[in-house]
Amino acid sequence: METHDFTSHILVTLTKRYGKRAAAELMERSLLLQYINKKTRSASSGSKARGSFANLYAIYVIIEDYVKQGFDKRDGYGDYVGAQFSELFARQRELPFGTKLQNHALNNRMNSEFAKFFPDCEFTPIMRNLATQRYWINENLLKVLVKGKELNIARVVLEIIDEYVRVKQDSFDRFIRQCESLQNIDTANVYEVEKFITSLLAPNVDARLFEIVSYAILKYHFKGQTIVWGYNWDELNEEELKLYKTGRTNANDGGIDFVMKPLGRFFQVTETLDFKKYFLDIEKIEKYPITFVVKTDEDMASLKQRLETDAMKTYVVREVVQKYLACIEEIINIPYLANCFSALVKKGEAMKVLCEIVLQSKVEFNYTESESV
Repeated sequence: METHDFTSHILVTLTKRYGKRAAAELMERSLLLQYINKKTRSASSGSKARGSFANLYAIYVIIEDYVKQGFDKRDGYGDYVGAQFSELFARQRELPFGTKLQNHALNNRMNSEFAKFFPDCEFTPIMRNLATQRYWINENLLKVLVKGKELNIARVVLEIIDEYVRVKQDSFDRFIRQCESLQNIDTANVYEVEKFITSLLAPNVDARLFEIVSYAILKYHFKGQTIVWGYNWDELNEEELKLYKTGRTNANDGGIDFVMKPLGRFFQVTETLDFKKYFLDIEKIEKYPITFVVKTDEDMASLKQRLETDAMKTYVVREVVQKYLACIEEIINIPYLANCFSALVKKGEAMKVLCEIVLQSKVEFNYTESESV
């Protein structure tokens, strides 16, 4: 079993409830605990590391319902009517960082990932009845035989996920406080601000944070640039380019993360190098031209060449591939963003970028002053 910084938190929680020996054996025998261990790898990596809330919360809310009904202490779950989807979905969104979670994890994504990690496991974690919209946790994954005694780990799973969320909240609180402290430094000394924002432009940064930083940089990169347009030569307009963020990150918005007026230019932020994701985004917006902002250090030209090479292996017909590739207006990578930010620093706009990052981060992570520690 792989170990990381948060593994010790899991073992401590198990030990408190079951003792040291039983804790070690539980980790060895329980695939559900091993799955949670994999999903909590980012806990001690700071706010810049990707958090894994969606799939964990899908498990959490169903097990929470299981415990509320008392099935961790009695039999009869097989005859239970099941938890209502609407209640589970609403509960997910009440949890920290869960405000804008979609239904994918409950419906399929968690099960698919679990099967990928444990292909030989005969149990599907989340079971559902599509007709009645009722959900159950697979009780076989909650009951673990340790030294001849069957242990139900439902409550300890909730405790472990609660601890993971607490660690991530602490990490994000520290991030916000660091941002705010940098906002208060002498504007003549922006080196620390520059160093901090540059550190957020990295392949291992949280996907949501990367999207926020990309937006902040590109917003001020395009600000001040103008175009002249009009419906006839006698009535031309000069208008400044403005970049708008279309909603929360990871939203089901058809592949549009930013929109630029008045050009109507679309931007999609991604961390994948899989051409299928690019082509799917292009397909979703009816092959409308789109710019991809990619969380990678790879050269932009070589990245586009890779997309073409990989696509040709699947589609074979070059004409089909070229139609998709023609929809990619531009590919923006991390070095491009870093150069844009360096130019903004020289123009004295580093603080504006930082303020935008703070603002968007608080909105994205549903952060309020009363929640800070």
